Amino acid sequence: MRDRPTTVDLPAPRSEKSVSACPGLLRIVQALDGGICRVKLAGGVLSSQQARAIAEAAERCASGVLELTNRSNLQIRGVLAEQQDALIERLLAADLGPSNPAADDVRNLLLSPAAGLDPQALLDTRPLAAALLDLLQNTPALHGLSAKFALQLDGGEALAMREHPHDIWLSALPGTPARLAFGLAGCPTDTPLGVVDGEQAVALVEHLLMLFLQLAGNEHNRMRQLLSALPAPQLLQQLQARLPFAVQAPPPTWQRAPASQRAPMGTYPQQQIGLCMVAAGARLGRIDAGQLRAVAELAEQYGDASLRLTPWQGLLLPNIPEQSAEALVKKLADLGLLTDAQEPLSQLIACTGSAACAKGLSDSKADALRLAERLRTSTARPQVHLSACPRSCAAAHVAPFTLLASSAGHYQLYQRTPQQPGFGQLLADAITIDEAGDWFATHCATGNSDA
Repeated sequence: MRDRPTTVDLPAPRSEKSVSACPGLLRIVQALDGGICRVKLAGGVLSSQQARAIAEAAERCASGVLELTNRSNLQIRGVLAEQQDALIERLLAADLGPSNPAADDVRNLLLSPAAGLDPQALLDTRPLAAALLDLLQNTPALHGLSAKFALQLDGGEALAMREHPHDIWLSALPGTPARLAFGLAGCPTDTPLGVVDGEQAVALVEHLLMLFLQLAGNEHNRMRQLLSALPAPQLLQQLQARLPFAVQAPPPTWQRAPASQRAPMGTYPQQQIGLCMVAAGARLGRIDAGQLRAVAELAEQYGDASLRLTPWQGLLLPNIPEQSAEALVKKLADLGLLTDAQEPLSQLIACTGSAACAKGLSDSKADALRLAERLRTSTARPQVHLSACPRSCAAAHVAPFTLLASSAGHYQLYQRTPQQPGFGQLLADAITIDEAGDWFATHCATGNSDA
């Protein structure tokens, strides 16, 4: 991969960056259940030693509750006020921090959890991802990006999340040498804006980020905001004037196909002969320190002593001998992780809810557990997002169905539809969880057209 150029037009300095409300490793944000510490992981990858360090830190300095995020990161909840410094020290000692302390907020790059492993991949994205993270962390001008500004690098893997909108996305094209389509404020399934050679990708991103900061000033934090004022073709024209190479036109018939919307669970093949990947979900995105410690032990016993977090709020263990996969799946299930797509909880996501968030109107996690029990006696397995307020924190994209809290224990039911923005079509107002469960059992049963 060619080094990025040393001469890039720098944006005018932005006014002093406001303190983000987003948690980070070095910035612990308070919630009703204590502090939240977010640990951003390169490619979602943890060594077993790092996993143990997180588990111990969560037990000693916090509540022991861990959240797996939809960006393949991890949050430690319930951080004790008097233990914040100790927690940060433990995490830094485990090599979980940024290479530059000022860069923690900008380490936002999503890969497939199967990067370098997936048999359908067109490109091993890991070397390019490392170069992009180096760019983000070690270019001071880029530290002015919003903590929510995010990039996605798609290698064409089958095991991939391609519904999460990102400020910048790059997606591998078929053939050699490597070429990547790219787009703005969207997903790899969108129509691309242009194409570059693989060795030009880092320079493209660097110039694009510098141009964004220059044009956005202090008014816009996200690419979609800038594009509302400056259409993408005009932005591309300004970008091309900066680049030392020509942006290629995208292939007229190419578009990345959507990936499966279902969270991966169970066994998946690898490129490497005789090996496979084993995936499991966390119940409503949460595990405890004991579960993480046990998974680390399983990664050592069955795999290569590493684990990967997934954007479906789950875990993936790579490089498992095929003959050991069935036993590993059983052990993960015994730990309380989700390994069967027929488990109703495997299709539900829920935000923190009123139990730990002051903005929540209902206890969405408790309500999700109740909904799962209601669905257990039916064949309906709908994908549902329970959100305790309109911010929709737990989901980076609109789910097929959304239950939006209107008051404690009562929700508005929406169905996603391309004809309507936001959550989609309102199907029911102020219904209880039991009523929602009955609706799903009737309309989303196996064989029903609404499922």
